[in-house]
Amino acid sequence: MDCINIQYYKTPYGELVLGAYDNKLCLCDWRYRKLRATIDRRLMKGLKVAFVEKENKVLDKTKQQLEAYFFSERKQFDIPLLMIGSDFQQKVWNELLNVSYGTISSYLMLAEKIGIKNSVRAVANANGANAISIIIPCHRIIGSKGELVGYAGGLKIKEKLLQLENNLFSVHTSNMQYNIDF
Repeated sequence: MDCINIQYYKTPYGELVLGAYDNKLCLCDWRYRKLRATIDRRLMKGLKVAFVEKENKVLDKTKQQLEAYFFSERKQFDIPLLMIGSDFQQKVWNELLNVSYGTISSYLMLAEKIGIKNSVRAVANANGANAISIIIPCHRIIGSKGELVGYAGGLKIKEKLLQLENNLFSVHTSNMQYNIDF
């Protein structure tokens, strides 16, 4: 029986759920996020399989690369990915892969890059539906005015990930605004 092999992985920032199917990573997401059940259902329905907690080479490689990332020893991942979602979601997620380590973009800029400037909210929703967090770097997307907005792992984790990647942010803790020039 086919299944999504999953494992739980504790990071310095929180616990992730990792999942692999057909030798590709399809899940790397915060275990306790609000949309956990929605994301899991989408994956199981899309692949017509269930989750089984089991060892897997792709999951082992993912853990090794994430470990290196959290120790600032890796800036890019080379794990085969399986994105399960609508064509639009996949278009957004593929564009997210172009947002380099240590850089940020906004939802508006992301919408412009995929040619739908007037669909910022749809882009933000697709960003929030990303099941392969960190590796598909949705944490690198901020609000148009430089503010931290929406992240499955929470804004504190988003801030920590951005600081890990390139400690170039000046935080005003009272309103979580970042001084960033677009």
